[in-house]
Amino acid sequence: MNHGLIYRFLVRWLVCGLGLWIAAGLLGSSVDYETGGQIIIAGLILALINSIIRPFVVILSLPAILFTLGLFMIIINGFTVFLVSVFYEPLHISSFWIAILAGMIIGLVNYLVTAILENREQ
Repeated sequence: MNHGLIYRFLVRWLVCGLGLWIAAGLLGSSVDYETGGQIIIAGLILALINSIIRPFVVILSLPAILFTLGLFMIIINGFTVFLVSVFYEPLHISSFWIAILAGMIIGLVNYLVTAILENREQ
């Protein structure tokens, strides 16, 4: 198995978990979990959804993405976060709109971590 692929997935898992943790902190009781272990598991599920399901959703919604000049990706990110709360009940997200906000926060965390890691590699 390719070690680079494993490394990228572990970083994605870490970023998803960190993003969920930050989103829960910023959004208060709208994103609820009980233990740190639950946020780690939710991060793993989000990383798996982003790796497996999200590419198909993006392809199927390509006309909407093009029509909105990419803004529909915000809805897709919220949808993936909402799916985590459906598949993993210890993570409770109060509404789809909160999932969209959480997806935006996770996206921002992902951008920042990726930028930091790319600067370290240079």
